[in-house]
Amino acid sequence: MNFFKGKDDTSIATFWEHLESLRWVIMRVMIVLIVLLIVVFGNKEFIFSKLIFSSLNSDFWLYTSLCRLAELLAFPALCPGYFNIQLININLSGQFMAHISTSFTIGLLLAVPYLLYEIWKFIYPALYPNEKKSTGFIFLISSLLFYTGAAVSYYVIFPLTIRFLGTYTVSELVPNQISVQSYLSTFFILIFSLGIMFEMPVLAYFLSKIGIITKQTLRAGRKYALVIILIIAAIITPTTDPFTMTVVALPIYLLYEVSILVCRNKTKH
Repeated sequence: MNFFKGKDDTSIATFWEHLESLRWVIMRVMIVLIVLLIVVFGNKEFIFSKLIFSSLNSDFWLYTSLCRLAELLAFPALCPGYFNIQLININLSGQFMAHISTSFTIGLLLAVPYLLYEIWKFIYPALYPNEKKSTGFIFLISSLLFYTGAAVSYYVIFPLTIRFLGTYTVSELVPNQISVQSYLSTFFILIFSLGIMFEMPVLAYFLSKIGIITKQTLRAGRKYALVIILIIAAIITPTTDPFTMTVVALPIYLLYEVSILVCRNKTKH
């Protein structure tokens, strides 16, 4: 990679030309984010009622699926049962600010492929011919992995977390009154965390390419990785049943195995 290459691969770009190019990248990204923010802001009913707040009651897809599975396996403990979590707002401008911040965050989520495209287009002139062949594919895979992680969080991990923490009480004398800000922050933290965690194979590929890790390194660390993954799963979903922990840990461990596949072998001297 040579960051001093011009766009025609023959000229030499100056520092100020790079800076000007970066300025236009930032401007285009900001315009896209603003447009997406406006679109999301104008669809409040669908965004909040149909998407974000859908896991607050037992009608959500995951809960009904678990109940059907519990009936099929004759294991009633799998079924979450009926519940309905109520959210509260304690700040005068809380709901309006939640609307704005949520619109921006969802806009950012939707803009991930475009952000990666702009990064790819910015560094493309600096790449050598052999690097250009694989870089575009890697950025595409990065987008797919991010959204896969976000989907796993939305459909599995967050519902299990909110079901447990939202209904857990130390005493009947202390009812849960969950603020909408607390709910939204947990929601988006888990979405982004899983999205980033699913980038593990891409990170492993780059680390192996520069010689920091190899297939042999990851294979030798399997048992330690499994323990760490189980700990992460226990933190993300602090439930007592092994089923929930397995549901969370399994995709993360599969990503570890995929990371082994994309890594390079140790170079023999």
